Amino acid sequence: MKRTPTVRSRIASSASREGVLTRNAGKRAPLADHVPRPVKRTAGRAAAPLTPANIRVDGVRLDEHDRAYIRRRLGEKLGKYASSIERVTVRVRDVNGPRGGIDLLCGIKVVLSGLPSVVVEHQSALLKPALTRALTGVERAVRQTVQRRRMRPIRSAASDVGRAR
Repeated sequence: MKRTPTVRSRIASSASREGVLTRNAGKRAPLADHVPRPVKRTAGRAAAPLTPANIRVDGVRLDEHDRAYIRRRLGEKLGKYASSIERVTVRVRDVNGPRGGIDLLCGIKVVLSGLPSVVVEHQSALLKPALTRALTGVERAVRQTVQRRRMRPIRSAASDVGRAR
């Protein structure tokens, strides 16, 4: 009986043949650009590739390479919490306009399932430092919020019956 290779080994062997493997090959997948409506309705809590990430810009030009970098970094930082995340919005805004200076504001909003949203902003002269610092803050805030939900005791309806409100 001839054994067929697993999907993972087929992908790995084809990727290594094509020379596509990168240094982040074993890391989490980037967040999705667009998720079709039927998939959103049936997905519920989803993995990182099914978590939509919207990137909004105001006064800044971002090419596809920058947008792919933002999605990849979002997947790396927030991929482990993808089952709790409904959507992510990244806003990059030029605060000073043509005057120059420390003028890029990177804001990240994470909408969590059944929990309050997390919003973090950071300002820097360049995109990557602003994004990195905002991602660090949003990862910390999401981790704390999700842990707080896990630590909350489960209250039964029977214990609430006798309480006066």
